[in-house]
Amino acid sequence: MHNGYALSFGNAEKALVRKGQPDLLKAEEQPDLFGDSRPPAYRPDPDKVRARLHKILAEARAAQRLPWESTRASLYRTIFPQMTLWLPEDEGAQLRFQFETEMARLEAA
Repeated sequence: MHNGYALSFGNAEKALVRKGQPDLLKAEEQPDLFGDSRPPAYRPDPDKVRARLHKILAEARAAQRLPWESTRASLYRTIFPQMTLWLPEDEGAQLRFQFETEMARLEAA
């Protein structure tokens, strides 16, 4: 101790702390303001997902040429495969195959 100060050499860092004073540079734990509960993970209703996928596929099957503007077609190319991941694996794979088949047909038209 020197002039009322103590040197601390913990964790390879030097800190000059006045005896009886709290260490202001020491990290404090902040309490969790929202508790330990987390919001439930989002799980879409597979029946609604299935209905939406079948609606998109029906639009494609009924068309002689691409029935959507290029931005919507691009959106469907992105989200259709992602949406199938919420369904059983074999059902999703079949829907992806059918969608890609229809898209290839429409783009060739």
